[in-house]
Amino acid sequence: MSYFNVTTEQVQRFRQDGYLYVPNLFSAAEMDLVIEASTEGNVLEDNALQREDETGKISKLTVWNHPGDDIFGRIARSHRVVNTMESLLGDEVYHWHSKMMIKEPEVGGAWVWHQDYGYWYEYNVLFPDLASCMIAVNPATRENGCLQTLKGSHKLGRIRPMKVGSQIGCDPERVEQAEKHFELVYCEMEPGSGLFFHCNTLHRSAANESSDPRWVLICCYNTKHNSPFGESRHPTYSPLDKIEDSAVAQAGGNLDGDRVYSNFRPSKD
Repeated sequence: MSYFNVTTEQVQRFRQDGYLYVPNLFSAAEMDLVIEASTEGNVLEDNALQREDETGKISKLTVWNHPGDDIFGRIARSHRVVNTMESLLGDEVYHWHSKMMIKEPEVGGAWVWHQDYGYWYEYNVLFPDLASCMIAVNPATRENGCLQTLKGSHKLGRIRPMKVGSQIGCDPERVEQAEKHFELVYCEMEPGSGLFFHCNTLHRSAANESSDPRWVLICCYNTKHNSPFGESRHPTYSPLDKIEDSAVAQAGGNLDGDRVYSNFRPSKD
């Protein structure tokens, strides 16, 4: 079986657009393992944090810093993700954190326009040399609140974060101007598809107005040269134990509860 290997043209596209969409990054069978591990036991639910939007709808997320040998950790350590990240960011990368984002049918809430580096800057990383890989666990559509991006907006640099309704987002005046210059893209995705996006790319998502759930697994990475220079909520650099892509489908077991970052403050990430 062949697995994804990023091309030079795709690297250039990422650096131009601030994101790279990769259909079929993972197989349906691999996503079935994610669903099985997510629903057996109560680790994700017991450690889930909740974020309320302006309408009172709730999104849930569970965050952990260290990738293990379960299906979640194997995805985060797989060559098809890590090697791609290293090509996109131009340096060795290590695991910053991972999270499962859950929008339940009809009640899952929205997220305002924001940049990840807007928060991560506060964790003592000097450069905006971080990125995330978002993997659709089930279909992500406009109706169930798929991710939206402003294509090329990472070129704006870091926009001042501030309180926007009940959440922390980017300065609305700046976002309004950015919307005049950059194309709005709805990132509709099939299960197993991946979206690599830069930490300064503006993104948001609407509430889930459908009868279907929207789950995404997001694996975030920092570059070796950008290890935090002071105290940080996420790890300093240590070599990432990569695994062969074929090992992902061989994973078993649920998320290890000892690794879940349950004291995470959602207003800061």
